Amino acid sequence: MNPWFVTGLSDAESSFIIRISKNTKNKRTKIGWIVSSNFQITLHQRELSLLLMLQQFFGGIGKINIDPKHESSKYTIIKLNDLKNVIIPHFEKYPLLTQKYADFCLFQRVVEIISNKNHLSIEGLQKIINIKAAMNKGLSNELKSNFFNVNIVDRPRILTKNIVDNNWITGFVSGEGNFDINIHNSNSHKIGYQVQLRFRVSQNERDIQLMELLKKYFGSGTIEINTKTSVLMLTITKISIITKIIIPLFNKYPLLGVKYLDYLDWCKIANLMSEGKHLTNEGLKLIKEIKAGMNSCRWEAPTADTKESKGTDRKI
Repeated sequence: MNPWFVTGLSDAESSFIIRISKNTKNKRTKIGWIVSSNFQITLHQRELSLLLMLQQFFGGIGKINIDPKHESSKYTIIKLNDLKNVIIPHFEKYPLLTQKYADFCLFQRVVEIISNKNHLSIEGLQKIINIKAAMNKGLSNELKSNFFNVNIVDRPRILTKNIVDNNWITGFVSGEGNFDINIHNSNSHKIGYQVQLRFRVSQNERDIQLMELLKKYFGSGTIEINTKTSVLMLTITKISIITKIIIPLFNKYPLLGVKYLDYLDWCKIANLMSEGKHLTNEGLKLIKEIKAGMNSCRWEAPTADTKESKGTDRKI
């Protein structure tokens, strides 16, 4: 794994989490609250091999939990020394490009407070509350009802001006990218259908600047927002951009995880289209067969192993 790939994947899928909960077990605790910090990446359980590679990249630290009920696998790093000596140094050297970097900066401040044991005092806990209020989704209702004098710290505004490394793009697309085929009716085509390659990348609306950078980098695309989910979608369908920029990029800087399989099938269809076979009934049939095995369709049939493991949690 290239370190910039790791940062790109983290920009897409990671979370920097501060947990504050009431201490109901150890009544001797002076402040009555427990503070913990962790870094985690949650993916579909079919991406287990990608998380194992990530764990190996970070030197074997952390644990991977598999939840077959929710079809997810989660890589979590909790130990303070691992956060201080491995995770934080990585993102200092290879910084995140999305607004998630602001969460990292605030997370780093909390880890420092915990490392100095200042979280064990009311003053230190209040500082952490003020920081957590500016992170992710803010404070829970429980924390809001117990802490009234919250002075929310300023959240850093991240202004990314350029894509620093192509491996970052590969990591980001491995998490947030999509390679698919759009086949729709068309009166202007002899066989009655038009085949269209689509490359799409999604991200929260707060990262519109980064999405504009990606659009500029690829030299094409449209950006649309889903107002219900606040998710931006960059879509590229221009065949010349796909064949001259996108495919050469991912051939040189390969994707990792199961998305690489979708990319390979996508490239097969791109080759068929370059030969004009999408304009024939035989070629269209072949393209439909390839499309039927891509993305979520690739994993619809449950395996015997999946059935056997259903309802259990596994830790690695």
